[in-house]
Amino acid sequence: MKLTALSRRKFLQGSALAAAGFTIVPRHVLGGPGFTAPSDKLNIAAVGCGGKADVNIRLAYNKGSDNFVALCDVDDRQAKKFRAQFPNAPYFKDYRQLFDKESKNFDAVIVSTPDHMHAPIAMAAMQLGKHVYCEKPLTHDIYEARMLTEAARKYKVVTQMGNQGSSGDDTRKIETWIQKGVIGHVHTVNCWTNRPVWPQGVRSPKDKGESQPVPSEVDWDLWLGTAPLRDYHEAYMPTRWRGYWDFGTGALGDMGCHFMDVPFRALKLKYPTSVECSVGSVYADFFKEAFYDDVCPPSSAIHLTFPSDDHKVKEIKFSWYDGGIRPQLPEGLPYEKVFTNIDGGMMFIGSKGILVAELFGNNPRLFPEEKFGDKKLPDAEKPFVEGKTEGHQQQWVKACKQGYGAYTSSSFEESGPLTETVLMGNLATRSYLAREAKTGGGFNFPGRKKLLWDGANMKITNFDYANQFVKRQYRGNYSL
Repeated sequence: MKLTALSRRKFLQGSALAAAGFTIVPRHVLGGPGFTAPSDKLNIAAVGCGGKADVNIRLAYNKGSDNFVALCDVDDRQAKKFRAQFPNAPYFKDYRQLFDKESKNFDAVIVSTPDHMHAPIAMAAMQLGKHVYCEKPLTHDIYEARMLTEAARKYKVVTQMGNQGSSGDDTRKIETWIQKGVIGHVHTVNCWTNRPVWPQGVRSPKDKGESQPVPSEVDWDLWLGTAPLRDYHEAYMPTRWRGYWDFGTGALGDMGCHFMDVPFRALKLKYPTSVECSVGSVYADFFKEAFYDDVCPPSSAIHLTFPSDDHKVKEIKFSWYDGGIRPQLPEGLPYEKVFTNIDGGMMFIGSKGILVAELFGNNPRLFPEEKFGDKKLPDAEKPFVEGKTEGHQQQWVKACKQGYGAYTSSSFEESGPLTETVLMGNLATRSYLAREAKTGGGFNFPGRKKLLWDGANMKITNFDYANQFVKRQYRGNYSL
C-alpha cells in the first residue's frame, strides 16, 4: 500500500509513542548470563596452533566470547587440538592461502610461529587491514621490527606483541616508581635469565651432515619459510628451533622482551648508541672448531649504552646476562634477596637506592631495606586495562572491537623499538662469533669490540661486517 504524506506522519508518531512505553534491553541480557551477541564477537584467524598458540588461542577465545574462524599450521600434529575444538574453521598449511581465501571472514590474526616467520605473516595481515597479535620477539631481525612498527601506523590496525608482562600490575608500579624518582637518578640496569633451557652451543645436525625423513604431517618447505634450505631433522622442532640462528633468536630473543621491557618503558629508552658482547664457548677437537655459525651460544653477556633524558645522568648502562650468568652485586646487597627467582630478574641502580624485581617486574623490592621500609610509595599511574598478565590477549581483543587508537600495553609502536634493542644484542653476538669463525678456529679474534649504532639509519658505523645482521635475505618469494 502507498501511504500518503499525512497518514505516514501519523503512523510514525504513533510508533514513537508506542516505543516510548518499552525499555530497551541489551542483547546480552536477552541472551542470558554469559551470552555474547554474534555481532559483538571478534572473528580471529590463528597462524600457528602449537606451543605458545595454546595459550594465545585459549585466552583470546575466552570460553566463547570471541570466534576462531580459520586455522593454519605447517604441522598437522600441532593443529590437532584446535581443529577438534573448532571443526567449522577452515584449516590451511600455508598462511598465504588462508589470507587469499578467508580474508573476508576474519577481523584479526594471531601469529604464534617460530621467530623467522613473524614479520612476513604479520605484515601481510596488516596490509589486509587486519588487527594483529604477534608472539615475542616481534621479529627475527632489526629491519623487520622497524617495518612492522611503521606498518601498524600506516594501516591503522590494533596490534599487540606477546610479552604479557607488559599488562601486569608490577610493570606499571615499577614504571611509576622510577619516573617519580623513588631511587633517584638511574644510571645502571642489569637483567638476567636462566635460559636457554633448550640446546644451544652444541653442534647442529646441519653441521654434522645429518638428516631424517620428513614426517608425513609436516610440510617442511613451508616450515622453513623465509629460512635457507636445509634437510629436516627432529632437533629443529617443535620447540628447539629457538637455538638456531636461521629460525630463532636464542635466549635473548626469547626472554629479553619480558625482562628488558620493564626498564625500557620505565626509563623511556630510545635507540642504544653502542653494544658489545662476550659469549660462553664450546669447542670440539681440542679447541680447533667453533660451532656457532648455525647455533646460538650457551651463554652471553651483552652491554648496551643509551642516551639519558636525565640531565644528572650522562648515559645509561644496560647489561643482559643469560645461560645462568648473573651480574655483580653492589656492596651490601644481599645475594639471597636478589636472586630469588629461577627464571631471572632485573636490577635498577640509582643515586638514592636500588630496585630489584623478578620476571615481568614481579615482586619489586627496594634496597637498602632500612631506608625504604616505612616509605610511602606512589601508586601506579598508567592504565591497567585488564590489570594482569592473563588478560593480555583479551586486552587486545577488546581494543580490536574499539578500533585503531584503543590502548594496548605492547602495541607495535611500543614493542617494535623494544625488539630492535633486544636484537641489537644478537647482532653483536653474531658479529663476534661469525668473525671468530672466519679466522679458522677462534684464536685470532682480537677480543670484544664495541659496536657504534646509528639507530635512525639502522647502521653500525664502525664495523661494516656487522651490518649484514641488520636485515636478512628471504628465501624464495617471501617478502614484506
